Amino acid sequence: MYNGRMPESDVQVLVTLPFPDHLIERLRAVSPRLRLRVHPAREPAELPDGVLDDVQILYTSRLMPLPELVPELRWIQFHYAGIDHVEDHPLLRAAGIQVTTMSGASAPQLAEFVLMSILALGRRLLRMVEDQREKRWSQDRFERFRPVDLRGSTVGIVGYGSVGREVARLCRAFGASVLATKRDLMKIEDEGYRREGLGDPHAELIERLYPPQALASMVALCDFIVVTVPRTSETRGMIHKGIFEKMKSGAFLIDVSRGGIVDHGALIEALESGKLGGAALDVYPVEPLPLTSPLWEMQNVLLAPHVGGASSLYYERATDLFAANLHRFLSEQPLLNPYLPDRGY
Repeated sequence: MYNGRMPESDVQVLVTLPFPDHLIERLRAVSPRLRLRVHPAREPAELPDGVLDDVQILYTSRLMPLPELVPELRWIQFHYAGIDHVEDHPLLRAAGIQVTTMSGASAPQLAEFVLMSILALGRRLLRMVEDQREKRWSQDRFERFRPVDLRGSTVGIVGYGSVGREVARLCRAFGASVLATKRDLMKIEDEGYRREGLGDPHAELIERLYPPQALASMVALCDFIVVTVPRTSETRGMIHKGIFEKMKSGAFLIDVSRGGIVDHGALIEALESGKLGGAALDVYPVEPLPLTSPLWEMQNVLLAPHVGGASSLYYERATDLFAANLHRFLSEQPLLNPYLPDRGY
């Protein structure tokens, strides 16, 4: 296993995702030392015999061989930001193997999804679609479509990572005030991957940062609450009945985190009682969302099938981050977005 310096020799890279040829050439152009092979696969058994024997860098979404099958492995770069689907795999804790995520690559499109949701909920778009379907011109339309303006509102972001920071930038451009919670208030700088000009690297766009323990105090001030935290033992179920009870009456919830962070029983209760004005959801405790869920029938809920991070530019953005980390790996610099097993992300 890896014990320090990289020798000035060829580096074997295995990519298990179907990158377009022009992006593979961009990765090869990082250094003549790279010997890059592409074998799209979801399981080790789908790979050609012997291909894992000398792999030093593995690019993957979920293909995870046992440690003994990759004796030369030095680094795993994941294709997505969230890797809780493989969090129990022994390879993540194997000695001498660095693990990095794609955190930041999906921030622009997820932030756009959040902004779309905020505007759709605040401007009563779902009611407009309902009336259009019914060919109805509401006589009480000014009351029925009374908006909650983004300008002058307060947006609370639960989790101030790459997505939350880009949400803050967009909301501030619309004239909203922004509050946020962050796990570690002693480290407010964004040390992960970030495209130039995006996000809030120095946490300058927010009115106030709260520790997670003060979440209830924050949501009491917010017109829109955006959930962006990773799923860990600390965040599971953190948006529970007690938090909903502290929210402003008529507030809106947007969830682009991971399933299990928002208690859906408490969410449904808050929607049915009118405590919440509406919600936009991209993630669910069980996916696909069961047909028996009351959420399907609610007129003030926008349901997306876990596509908020989708983008026609995702592979290009992933290539940018992977190329930056390849440069760092070859020059023995710290890699961007290191996975920390004790935190779960």
